[in-house]
Amino acid sequence: MGSAGLARLHGLFAAYKPPGLKWKHLRDIVELQLLKVHGPAFTSLKVAVGHRLDAQASGVLVLGVGHGRSLLTDMYNAHLTKDYTVRGLLGKATDDFCEDGRLVEKTTYDHVTREKLDRILALIQGSHQKALVMYSNLDLQTQEAYEMAVRGLIRPMNKSPMLITGIRCLHFAPPEFLLEVQCLHETQKQLRRLVHEIGLELKTTAVCSQVRRTRDGFFTLDDALLRTRWDLHSIQDAIQATAPRVAAELEKSLRPRPGTQQLPSPSQHWGSEGPSSTSKGQAAGGAVGG
Repeated sequence: MGSAGLARLHGLFAAYKPPGLKWKHLRDIVELQLLKVHGPAFTSLKVAVGHRLDAQASGVLVLGVGHGRSLLTDMYNAHLTKDYTVRGLLGKATDDFCEDGRLVEKTTYDHVTREKLDRILALIQGSHQKALVMYSNLDLQTQEAYEMAVRGLIRPMNKSPMLITGIRCLHFAPPEFLLEVQCLHETQKQLRRLVHEIGLELKTTAVCSQVRRTRDGFFTLDDALLRTRWDLHSIQDAIQATAPRVAAELEKSLRPRPGTQQLPSPSQHWGSEGPSSTSKGQAAGGAVGG
């Protein structure tokens, strides 16, 4: 591959992670696919993963190739929201909030209605909205900041607990229900716990049977490459197709906001959410455990 072709590989793209596949395994598959290209310049080109998905979850997973790994840090610092569909099942509780976990309790759910569920979801969104304002450091006395809040554009300046910016029921057919959740700073386990807590609020129990990410920032399901397209040319095309949108959205998201009082940022700690790549000095495509 020539230098021009190699340059087209630097950037961000999204893959669709199926359930049961670890994010590290997905990254390794992508690296091995790219390593099929011969040339000494390519051996140092590494792949990193942005906001992670655990093994049981599925959906949009953003990856950075080469210099694109620094854009993952920009995405993290932009505190962009993500969308999930979360499927719940009324009537039982397990030790890990998953449908296939160890059964802890079985309960009746005949009293649960769509109206009761919608009421609980509205309360959840209201409480998280207050927390979002607090973590955003916005001075709502300014007109611009107030208008941002009305349009739902406020977001935290630094790390915060999971914040839900929107939640609604898409489908209700007891014992099953399907939620759409818009949030940030979440883990998939926290979303499963949310289903459990909703069950308790409804005076019954509930487990989570599916967590699927449908959007990560400005990447949607339409952008996500299926496993059959995790090859060099498809990845190149995806990086090039989304590059203008990535640049524009990051510039807009990282622009200083009106009415904010910037606090000192704590040392960056990725924990379970930040970009991950192979360790420094390790050859691209090297296996990583986990």
